[in-house]
Amino acid sequence: MSAVTSRLSKHQHKMLLSLLGHVRLHLLYKASIHGFTAVAFHNRCDKQGPTVIVAYNAAGFVFGAYTSKDYTQSEQNVSDEEAFLYSINAEGTKTLRVAGIGRECAFTDGKNGPDYGALVFLCENKPEIKSAPGTRFNFQNAELHGEDLTLTEFEVYRVEGFGDLLAKPWRNVQWTAERKQQLMQAIQSYKPDIKTVHQARVLLVGPVGAGKSSFFNSINSLFRGNMTSQAIAGTAGRSVTSQFRTYTIKAGKGGGAIPLILCDTMGLEEKDDAGLDIEDLVNIYKGHIKDRYQFSPSNPLLADAPGYKKKVTLNDRIHCVVYVVDTCKVSLLSQKMLDKFAAIRKKTNQLGIPQILLMTKVDEACPLVAEDLKNVYRSVYIQKKARDLSESLGIPLSFVLPLKNYNEELELNQDTDILLLTAVEQMLNYADSFFEDQEPSDQLELYRSNDPLCPNLINSN
Repeated sequence: MSAVTSRLSKHQHKMLLSLLGHVRLHLLYKASIHGFTAVAFHNRCDKQGPTVIVAYNAAGFVFGAYTSKDYTQSEQNVSDEEAFLYSINAEGTKTLRVAGIGRECAFTDGKNGPDYGALVFLCENKPEIKSAPGTRFNFQNAELHGEDLTLTEFEVYRVEGFGDLLAKPWRNVQWTAERKQQLMQAIQSYKPDIKTVHQARVLLVGPVGAGKSSFFNSINSLFRGNMTSQAIAGTAGRSVTSQFRTYTIKAGKGGGAIPLILCDTMGLEEKDDAGLDIEDLVNIYKGHIKDRYQFSPSNPLLADAPGYKKKVTLNDRIHCVVYVVDTCKVSLLSQKMLDKFAAIRKKTNQLGIPQILLMTKVDEACPLVAEDLKNVYRSVYIQKKARDLSESLGIPLSFVLPLKNYNEELELNQDTDILLLTAVEQMLNYADSFFEDQEPSDQLELYRSNDPLCPNLINSN
């Protein structure tokens, strides 16, 4: 007899995991094989611990219910604060998670098919559902299942954890006040290897809502000593940042600038005519785009346009590129977005610019990290997401840095600061690699542009 296999596509599987967290799915029951009956369901799904129902219809929706409780046919109403209904739309572009109505039970554990009130499965032992929004769960029929109540398939999976924490962290971090001060001092005293370059220029690149602007605000707050919000950050579906911005960071209120410029851009979007254009990105790399240039995705900047800087030096060029990705959405990166990253990586490599990757929102992605940020390098889930990003984007794992930005806090936190400062330290180290890789002719060109006597000196040699 052939093995029973999941009907979930790879993409649907990733989207479902984005709702469930750091788990794996074990297929228990498949109605087209085992029968569209309550008896078949209970024979295979009772006393299995946390499970997720995955129902399919002809409209292309994948939807169902998760519970952390056992099915036991107890004929009781079961309360489960972790239970939820969900849907993946027909296009596979959006997930919906519907929490239960407060203080109401999650499901009725009877001898019939799974009964969540708002959704009842295997009605009368048929491939059908009953849908009654507002009964224990509120939703709209159109967005949950497209009002198609006939099932083409019905599956149930046991939800298994990967394990909580690694016995040893996969990176060692000193979570001390002394370490924080060491990092701050090292960053403030940094000097590029090329004497005429005074600040490392680092560009942040990533999808909309990944946390690029929030990263700058977090670093600025850290060195300022209190929360700041200079860069506009948000969670809109389209990029909040519409200009190319270069930000300096000051050590304390009224203090001197640290030797780092963080450059912010529009977010990347899947559509070719939306988000940051790759040709504009190349112009940023080469230093041709002025601060506060207003992006136009449909019209990349031309050499004769007002925002184009013709005369550039090594000071104007980007010395390190930092990709920023939301850890919660690693599994949801579409093939189009991965292709866009690959195209950017190719251009960046051609220009010899070092690259690293920041994984933001690690606390939102893993409850164990939310409880204690020091668990970031012991979390099995965070390590897995770092490896997934490394493989899918072609970036070595040693270049991937998990961190948390400041979003809702009113006060600074030492553990958050240490992860942020460690990321900045790596940016400066990689900028050094860029400076060391410059040809002598590039450095002489820099001197020529800054010293009127330099051309004569060069010509005389």
